[in-house]
Formats: sequence, structure tokens, C-alpha cells
Amino acid sequence: MLISVDDIDQYWETLEGVDAIIYGSPTYMGSASAQFKGFMDATSRTVFAKGGVWGNKIAAGFTNAASRSGDKLATLQQLSIFAAQHGMHWINLGLPPGHNSSKTTEDMLNRHSLWLGAAAQSDADVSAEFGPPKADLLTAEHLGARVAKVARQMAAGRHAVE
Repeated sequence: MLISVDDIDQYWETLEGVDAIIYGSPTYMGSASAQFKGFMDATSRTVFAKGGVWGNKIAAGFTNAASRSGDKLATLQQLSIFAAQHGMHWINLGLPPGHNSSKTTEDMLNRHSLWLGAAAQSDADVSAEFGPPKADLLTAEHLGARVAKVARQMAAGRHAVE
């Protein structure tokens, strides 16, 4: 389920009931967008104040920026710290570096060679239909599948010890 931060007020209860949350934000000026930061701040009164209702959930993150680097790592670090503040378990990308030698190409998964989460690059002068490249979309799909697998494993383990 994709939830826009613009619509978050109708989904707080839904998020309490899920096993995993994947955070995504564009990177603007080396940080998560102002809209995502507003969501983060809102959790202090809607989630954090309830005493750890997101604790032990699985978390991961992705970001997109127009620049090749665009300080996307800083945004992923911000997202992972946010998850830690809620007691969540952060899942990394789990892929080796992608395009980092003369034998690799831009079509490789994890072409940006980040470990912490998925990153994408979309040219600033084209519409969303033309970016990000397929390799970045496939990297994000990989992260989603990895999070789903870990969430299933965590749920099965929780069931086994109850």
C-alpha cells in the first residue's frame, strides 16, 4: 500500500497494524523533503507518544534526487535514524555495489552503490514518466522483496516463541 504523507492522518491506525514500513522521500538540499519531515514530526504526537507502537516493526527506505549523488546517503541515514527512534529494525539493501568497475554497466542493480537503502536518480528536466531508470526501479523492487521476506521471517519467529 502506498501512502502519501499528504493523506497520513487517515492511516495512523493502519500503520500500527502492519509488520513493515518502507519510507520513501525525495532528497532535497541533502535531506528528506519538507513534506516527509512534517510526517516525521507528526509521529511524535501520533506514534511516539503512544509508547513504542512501531517498536519491533521492520523498516527500510529509499530516495530519489536529480543529481547523481545528491546527498542521497544523508537522506537514507535520516530515515534509518527516524526508524531507530521508533524502535524499528532497519533492513539494508543487501546488494553489492553495482556500477563500480569497467566490467559493469548503468543497468546493474544498486548502480549508485549504496548499502543503507535504495537510491534513484531522475533527471530534473524531464517528467516522472522518464525517470528513474529501470535499474533503479529494479533495485527498489529488490528492497521491497527483501523487506517482505524479513517481515515474514520475523512474524514466523514471533509466532514460534509465543
